[in-house]
Amino acid sequence: MNRQAFIDRLRLGLSGLPPAAIKDAVADYETHFAEGAAAGRTEEEVAEALGDPARLARELRAESGLKKWEEQRNPTSAAGAIFAVLGLGAIDILILLPILMTVGGVLFGLIVAAIGVFVAGGVVFAAGPFLGPPGGPIAALLAGIGMMALAASAGAILTIVVIGLVNALVWYGRLHYRLLKPAIEPQS
Repeated sequence: MNRQAFIDRLRLGLSGLPPAAIKDAVADYETHFAEGAAAGRTEEEVAEALGDPARLARELRAESGLKKWEEQRNPTSAAGAIFAVLGLGAIDILILLPILMTVGGVLFGLIVAAIGVFVAGGVVFAAGPFLGPPGGPIAALLAGIGMMALAASAGAILTIVVIGLVNALVWYGRLHYRLLKPAIEPQS
C-alpha cells in the first residue's frame, strides 16, 4: 500500500472526529512517511511497518474518547469512552460487551428503583398526613422524608459507582493501548 492509500484509509477511519484531531493524526503519519523516505525506505515498506490504518484509526479514536472523558466528566463523554474502549477490537467486544450489558442493566435498574422510591416518598410526604396513617400525620411526614433521603443517598452512591466503572474502563483502554503501542511503532 502506498502513502496516499494509507492516508486515505486513515482519514476514513478517523471520520467523525474533530477536524483538528484528524489533521494532527494525518500530519503525524505523513511525517513517518517523510522520515522513511529520507532513510531510503519505500512507501510500501513504511506503510507495512506502520500497520493497518483501520486499526490505527480505531486506536486513535479510542485515545480521543478517553481524553474527552478525562476533560469532561459527563454522560456523553462517558459513553464515548466506553464505546472507544469497546471499539479497540472484536475480542474485547466479545469479552466486555456481555459484562458491560449486565452491569449496565443492574445499574439502570437500581437507578430506576431509587427514582421510584424518591417519588413514593414524595407521595407519602404529601398525601400521607391526609389519609390517617398509623402513628398519625407526623409519622407519614417523617416516613416520606426518610424514603426521599434514602433514595437520594442511593442515587449518590450509584453516581460514584458509575464514575468508578467508567474510570476503570478508561484504565483498561489505556492499558490495552500501551500493550498494542509497540506493535504500531515503526521498527528501527
